[in-house]
Amino acid sequence: MNRKRYLFFDIDGTLLAGGYHDTYIPDSTVLALEKCRAAGHFLCIATGRLQAMAVDCMHELGFTNMVSDGGYGITIDDKFYGAIPLPKEPVVRLIDECDALEMPWALQTDNTVYRTAPDSRFEDFTHDPYMKTRVVPGLDPRSFDKIYKAYIACLPGEEQKLETLRELPWCRYHNEYFFVEPTDKSVGIKQILDRLGADYSDAIVFGDALNDMSMFTDDWTKVAMGNACPELKAKADLITTNVEDDGIYNACVTLGLF
Repeated sequence: MNRKRYLFFDIDGTLLAGGYHDTYIPDSTVLALEKCRAAGHFLCIATGRLQAMAVDCMHELGFTNMVSDGGYGITIDDKFYGAIPLPKEPVVRLIDECDALEMPWALQTDNTVYRTAPDSRFEDFTHDPYMKTRVVPGLDPRSFDKIYKAYIACLPGEEQKLETLRELPWCRYHNEYFFVEPTDKSVGIKQILDRLGADYSDAIVFGDALNDMSMFTDDWTKVAMGNACPELKAKADLITTNVEDDGIYNACVTLGLF
C-alpha cells in the first residue's frame, strides 16, 4: 500500500455507467477514487476527446490530470501542455480527395468546442449533436499550421474510396461520419509518466472498448471492465466486474490500492 501507483481511466463504460444519454458515475466508483487519492496515488483520465471537449467532464469527475486528444494531449494539475497535431500533408491530400468525391468535411484546428467547415453540407448531412460546426466560406486546410482532427461525412464503407486514409489514424463512432484523429492513448500516458519521473511499471490502466486497446501494452498493468469487449479482455492482466457492478472498486481492492 506504500507503493505509489499512477492510475489512468477511460471515461464511458469505465468510470461512467449507463447509456449514451443516461450516464452516471456509480457511488462505489466515487468511493474508490476517494480512497485512491487518500492513499497517495496519481489519478488521471485517458480519453480520445479533444481537451476542450473533456475538461468539464474531468472536473465533474474530480480529476485534474488527463490524457486527451486520442493520447496526443496531456493535462497535469489543470495545466494543459498542448497536443500533437496530425501530419498536415496527408490531411490536406485527404481533404482534396473528399472535395473530388463531394464528401462533406470539417476540421479541428484549435482547442475549442467548435469544428469548422467550408459550407453547411457537413451539418446538413450529419445533423450531429456531438459538437457545433462553424461555417467559414472558402476554408482551406493549407492555411492552417496545425490540424488536430478532421471529420468526414459519408456512410460506412464509403471511406474505402479515400486512398490517403490509409496513411492516417481514423475511427467511426457514428453512422453518418468518421473521425480522423490520433488513437494511441499510450503516447500521452508515457508523456505524463516521463514528466513525473515515474516508472512505467507503476502505471495501471482501466478500459472497456476497442479505442482503449492502444493503452493495453505490456509496459504496465491492464484492467478490463467486466463489460469490456472480448479483444480488450484478451489483453488484460485483470478482468473486474461490470462498471455498474462496482467494477472499479473491486479492481482497486484486488490490486491492493487501499
